[in-house]
Amino acid sequence: MSAPTGRRWLRRIAIALLALIALGAAAIFAGDQMARAKMQRKVDVAVTGVAFRDDAGAIERGRYLYASRGCVDCHGAQGGGAMFLDDGKGMRIAGPNISPGPGSVVAGYTPQDWERAIRHGVDPKGRALMVMPSEDYNRFTDDDLAALVAHLRHMEPAQGGAAVVELPLPVRVFYGFGLMHDAAAKIDHARPPEAPVPAGLTATHGAYVANMCLGCHGAKLNGGRIPGGPPDWPAAANLTPGEGSAMTHYPDAESFAKLFKTGHRPDGTAVKVMPFGSLREMSDTDVRALFLYLKTLPAVPHG
Repeated sequence: MSAPTGRRWLRRIAIALLALIALGAAAIFAGDQMARAKMQRKVDVAVTGVAFRDDAGAIERGRYLYASRGCVDCHGAQGGGAMFLDDGKGMRIAGPNISPGPGSVVAGYTPQDWERAIRHGVDPKGRALMVMPSEDYNRFTDDDLAALVAHLRHMEPAQGGAAVVELPLPVRVFYGFGLMHDAAAKIDHARPPEAPVPAGLTATHGAYVANMCLGCHGAKLNGGRIPGGPPDWPAAANLTPGEGSAMTHYPDAESFAKLFKTGHRPDGTAVKVMPFGSLREMSDTDVRALFLYLKTLPAVPHG
């Protein structure tokens, strides 16, 4: 190849690389703009609201749900808000103050507003709540929704403020192009509330408890990458039976219940990411019913 011909090829390669860089920059810019638009979109949800309750039974049931269903991890034990994720690389997520105290974001919430936020991941103005895991709460019975709201309305006032949602550019781009979704985009908003199920050591009750697992473990509970999680988070485990199932570690309900209390497998290794601060508050009935239900699932490949 002659020198002039070699230089022409180098120029062509340089032009092609510059074009690829320009296309990449344009895609990043477009993804970021789409993400910002998605964050501000309006989600129309038809809700009727569940009547407020103030009786002691509802408040106590709501206290249990708040403590055991992951609410504490984002909103703190007192409801004033808590930093859920700060990876040191630009991703910071903190839940807002949902107590009756100063800076509360739920002051003046109507029954409709509570249902919209908890079941549908949508705020009173119709904007999607970016980090509210409503896919886990979408199937609450009306009684449990009313109980949780009763507890929140009767909490001791705590100080706090609005949510913190800081996403690094790559995460925003993924979200903009639909490779990640907020809860409001994943929920079937027309789905009716779950019918009440008597609490007990039954697979039917376990199926109701398992609704809290859907956000991380997926609709079929077969695990895979956790939507919206940092890249260094391990994939959610496959909870269905069969080869590769995490359930092979737990031959009986006793060993499964011990996991929830300790955060460790029977061999002593720690399970990462799972919100054991909340899970250890689950009742023995709920945990053992969940175990029974998981044993009835059809085997599905991981992810």
